[in-house]
Amino acid sequence: MTTTAPEHLLRADGVTVRFGGLTALDDVGLQVEPGSVVGLIGPNGAGKTTLFNVLSGVLRPTGGTISWKGAPPPGKRTHHLARAGIARTFQGLNLFPMMSVLGNVMVGADRLARGGAFSLISGLGRHHREERELRERAMAALERFGVAEHALRLPGTLPYGVQKQVALARACVGEPELLLLDEPASGLSGQQMDTLAKQIRGFSQDMAVVLVEHHMDLVMEVCDHIVVLNFGKVIASGTPSQVRADPAVTQAYLGTPASEEASGGGRAAVEPTHGNGNGAAG
Repeated sequence: MTTTAPEHLLRADGVTVRFGGLTALDDVGLQVEPGSVVGLIGPNGAGKTTLFNVLSGVLRPTGGTISWKGAPPPGKRTHHLARAGIARTFQGLNLFPMMSVLGNVMVGADRLARGGAFSLISGLGRHHREERELRERAMAALERFGVAEHALRLPGTLPYGVQKQVALARACVGEPELLLLDEPASGLSGQQMDTLAKQIRGFSQDMAVVLVEHHMDLVMEVCDHIVVLNFGKVIASGTPSQVRADPAVTQAYLGTPASEEASGGGRAAVEPTHGNGNGAAG
């Protein structure tokens, strides 16, 4: 019997999330095709972070389904998804402060190591050859992201933009099939965002990308498909040009004029039209 690959790498159908009496997501759907870049946008409080946490295994939905390659996700914890080929970055970077840059990136290669990340880093167990291979792989990832010179330093001693590149190296070193990027442009200058845009488009040659981001210029530049949330519901879905022209999006999200960043570079961050910016439904 011949089997065909699923059309979608990741798919969410009817996803609903409730926190007590608050409905953070209401019947949300999303599809991610191999090699595509999908953006999630919407005002603060729209449900982007909640959906992102559902997709990355951090949060279990109240209702609906998530499928990975046409089947249920392999486990309900983040490390299960990482083993399956799903990697993510975090708004707060989540780098280990007392571990070297190289060690942080080696942790990201855990899914490629049969002995696990701890044995690779500590040198314990029967995995010395794997340790050497993963160290070389981590150094290659640091080279790719232009931060190899900082391999032996602690993350906290580095500028924020460099730490961002370390986080990207850690997410990509394990060769994921899907990369979840949580506001990767936050805190970056215009020039750094230009570099980030090129990197994201380059990622799509090897993996699919789901991007949560407030900088609309970046989203419109790099995404193949955009899903717009407002008050936990999908109000628009389509190509960047379709979303840009949708009146519902204009009213809910794009109605406030974009402001130029003080750092220059021309990229704009759209100010949210509602929400407190730090709730669970963000």
